[in-house]
Amino acid sequence: MVAAKKWLGNIVLFIIAAVIHFISSNPVLVEKYYSTGIYIPISKTLKYLLGWLPFSVGDLIYVLLVCWLFFTLTHFFISVKKIGFSSTCLLDSLNKIISKLLIVYIYFNAAWGINYNRLGIASQLGIKQEKYSSSDLRLLDSLLLQKVNSTKSALLQRNVQIGTTETLIEGTKYAYQKIAKEYPFLASHPTSIKSSLWGWLGNYLGFMGYYNPFTGEAQVNTNVPKFLQPYIFCHETAHQLGYAKEDEANFVGYLAAAASTDSFFNYSVYLDLFLYAQRNLFESDSMAVSAFSKQLLPQVKADLKEWKIFNDRHRNPAEPIVRWLYGKYLINNQQPSGELSYDEVTGLLIAYNKKFGRL
Repeated sequence: MVAAKKWLGNIVLFIIAAVIHFISSNPVLVEKYYSTGIYIPISKTLKYLLGWLPFSVGDLIYVLLVCWLFFTLTHFFISVKKIGFSSTCLLDSLNKIISKLLIVYIYFNAAWGINYNRLGIASQLGIKQEKYSSSDLRLLDSLLLQKVNSTKSALLQRNVQIGTTETLIEGTKYAYQKIAKEYPFLASHPTSIKSSLWGWLGNYLGFMGYYNPFTGEAQVNTNVPKFLQPYIFCHETAHQLGYAKEDEANFVGYLAAAASTDSFFNYSVYLDLFLYAQRNLFESDSMAVSAFSKQLLPQVKADLKEWKIFNDRHRNPAEPIVRWLYGKYLINNQQPSGELSYDEVTGLLIAYNKKFGRL
């Protein structure tokens, strides 16, 4: 009877998970009732609860989770060694594992994950992503090249100093305040952006930022070169706003960083977008890529060299494995291109430029 009650609990959890999956299959419903409805108070509640803390609660939870898994597995194997293996023990353990996985799945989706299935920023702006040509990419590259060089020149002329983590957080808040005047649905208040406690690990595993859907906190690896960080802060804040897909978070981050009056934010976003466009163009016109690269200011080339040295210094066998696993995660969450999903912001930029005539 006790065992039956335990499995009954899992059946209830499975039904809830199935309902969530069913709702997620309709992007129109997700956009209308979840992303621009239910999710907003959920997100604000999490940010009000934890945003004021100077450290990442989510990062601590991850550590506790790893410790819990270690001790649970250790206890399981010790128990098997002492009392032997039995089908009852196996079924009981399986029941507990299924229960916990279902709870995580339900919470993850209810708190944020359903956003992977929304209509998204393209629908909100009324732009349509279509197949683009090499000439479209060359034009985009040319425009971004001008932006990169002009914003770098502005930084050099004004002798702008690299900001601290605190000033970058404030700069991100200001950038979203600016863009929200044009697009109110991008208002981000309150914010919960923090420096990752595990940035040193991110150096070796290849992550520069991440959003924790369980606590509503956006974390940035503040060990990476400073000129990259403003755009990373804006990207992770976009995730916090409910733009789960990486190309959409890139694009919303672009809208915010480009709206900022801080040249440091402008340079950071245009440089990153230029590199995305370059990677896309390389497949069809590698000579154009080379020509655009040669036109970068020497100071921009120096920044790119710094980034390369940073990556080379932290290269290790674990990074490609982590990237592969993360790619699989993206594929399973409506992003069939895996890690290349980040590069797909290029299509959004081309469509945006065609409609509004600006970048």
